[in-house]
Amino acid sequence: MTTEYAGAGDPRRSIELLWGTAAPSRRGPKAKFTIGDVTAAAIALADAEGLTAVSMRRVAEQLGVTAMSLYTYVPSKAELLDVMVDTVSAEAVRPAFTAAGWRERLVEIASSNWQLYRRHPWLLQVATSRPVLGPNVIEKYDFELRAFESCAVPDVDADLLLGLVLNYVAGAVRAAVQADQAEQGTGMSEEQWWAAYAPLLGEVLDPARFPTAARVGQAAGEEYGAGDPVRAYSFGLERVLDGIETHLGRLRP
Repeated sequence: MTTEYAGAGDPRRSIELLWGTAAPSRRGPKAKFTIGDVTAAAIALADAEGLTAVSMRRVAEQLGVTAMSLYTYVPSKAELLDVMVDTVSAEAVRPAFTAAGWRERLVEIASSNWQLYRRHPWLLQVATSRPVLGPNVIEKYDFELRAFESCAVPDVDADLLLGLVLNYVAGAVRAAVQADQAEQGTGMSEEQWWAAYAPLLGEVLDPARFPTAARVGQAAGEEYGAGDPVRAYSFGLERVLDGIETHLGRLRP
């Protein structure tokens, strides 16, 4: 899976595009599109074909213009990628949490991010160690930090605990996305793949040599068949939250 890097474009142009602060051009004909139109076309392309399909040429084709025309809206794919990430980040922000407690709020955050990745799996290809500094990304961060309003958590701990949950979700959803992509790429479902390979594995696997793997693998197979990314995500999230609860308990006087 190819990795793209957020924050790789020109800093000033990225900030101008993200926050809409660029002074309008007074020369030439009136712009046919907005940066929102260009971004929407790029997101639709990434959703349908993956991030590698997004190029200035392909986005221009979607809009029915030349690639050179597109450069009048955005200087390169690097700046466009930042705006794409910022735009879809708005989908994970709501007016308020439905729950009052920190644990239930973190479940809501995890769920909204899981759904965000499922709608836009290309987000998993974007490295955001240098974050996109746009209004929607910052609003999402501000909203999610409010999960800890009901308890006294040091600011740095709140940042780290939120990062723990978000990193967990990104890792867990990757398995679900990869399963989807494997089926699309091979034309074979997980169940069909296991049906083809399991009998052959049974011919060569010696349970006496691999007793633990044989026992646990059989139990897991009987429980949820070819695999269940959603169950794995839910199970793991509860364990992450258990750990956060233990940590918060240590903070209480």
